[in-house]
Amino acid sequence: MLYRIVCIVFPLFAVVMAGFFYARKRNPDMSAANRANIEIFLPALIFAGLADKSFNLADKLPLAFGAAVVVIGSGLLAWPLARPLRVDPRALVSTAMFSNVGNMGLPLMLFTFGERALGAAVVLALVVTVLQFVVSPWLLGGRFSPGALWREPFLLAAALGIAVSLAGIAPWPPLMFACKLLADVSIGLMIFSLGARLAATPVGSMLGAGLAGAVVAPVTGMSLAWLFGTLAGLAGPDMDILFLFGALPPAVSCFILAERYRCEPDKVAAIVVIGNASALAFIPFALALRL
Repeated sequence: MLYRIVCIVFPLFAVVMAGFFYARKRNPDMSAANRANIEIFLPALIFAGLADKSFNLADKLPLAFGAAVVVIGSGLLAWPLARPLRVDPRALVSTAMFSNVGNMGLPLMLFTFGERALGAAVVLALVVTVLQFVVSPWLLGGRFSPGALWREPFLLAAALGIAVSLAGIAPWPPLMFACKLLADVSIGLMIFSLGARLAATPVGSMLGAGLAGAVVAPVTGMSLAWLFGTLAGLAGPDMDILFLFGALPPAVSCFILAERYRCEPDKVAAIVVIGNASALAFIPFALALRL
């Protein structure tokens, strides 16, 4: 299991280091690339991921509700911890709430629980995606306008992808291939940009915030997953999957949104990188408790 986690985490760190060393040598301006990612590549990733999956929401409503409780509850628990940890509350809360359920959670759940976990993992990814892109403009940008939400490309992509999936429509294969080509740019560019941001960040300020976020995210997530599962009577695989979901590290997309809204992207970058490294300890710990 540890080897499997290393195999999942290693590519992230390899691309982070590529961005780090390139930025140290060339000092690139990543703002245009990050904007294109938010407006083109990330929406393509969201649409391709959701439209290509089948949802059985009725059977997974308790799990979806539990995921929402873990996401929102983690933010509420993290907020009062920010001041003593000397981290901007918005930076700590966003990384505590939104976990790496796509890049890390999905392959881990499939490896651990088999194909039976696929539907549950997709529902968890859906909950995180919708909440992240609804809450982040208010949390990181300090503004909330329901009308503006539907002008956001990633929310439009999510809504369209869900609608296509629920309607049972099979998208035209060349269109899906084009979306996946654009989507393939998104994750690599996000991680590369993450490394470039770290290159411009003092190591001292990076370590403190990174270590704080690395601990807060999985501890609050696992605690809330266990509490909700116990009170709601979740049992068997759903309880195990929700608990593993709570142990996941922060999502890379937390950084790209912090960069967009200028909310301490250097500290968010540190939390994401150190948090994903810490998954080598927290994920086996979570599995040992449940399996």
